Amino acid sequence: MLVVTLVLAGVGFALLIVALTTGSLIWAWACIAICVAGAVLLLVSALTSRKAVPSLDDPISGSGVSSPYGRVESSSDSSTDDAATANDDNQGNHGGSPGTPDKT
Repeated sequence: MLVVTLVLAGVGFALLIVALTTGSLIWAWACIAICVAGAVLLLVSALTSRKAVPSLDDPISGSGVSSPYGRVESSSDSSTDDAATANDDNQGNHGGSPGTPDKT
């Protein structure tokens, strides 16, 4: 629907140029009508996309809490899970300091 809105904006701009070069009032009104139609279509698109996005209050399916990185973290307190998560986040760093190369 956004592509149609962009096309209507382009057509409206072209009609504006034609109206200015010819001095015809009919082309100017056609430009206004096309621009109003594009604005209405953009407003409808924005309102329908707002309804399609799930809100943050909706419960997430499955167990666990979702992290901001797309992972689902379980509620268990296991130190091995924490160590595995820490290693997943730093795959390029294998225990050495940040400036030293890996000696494998």
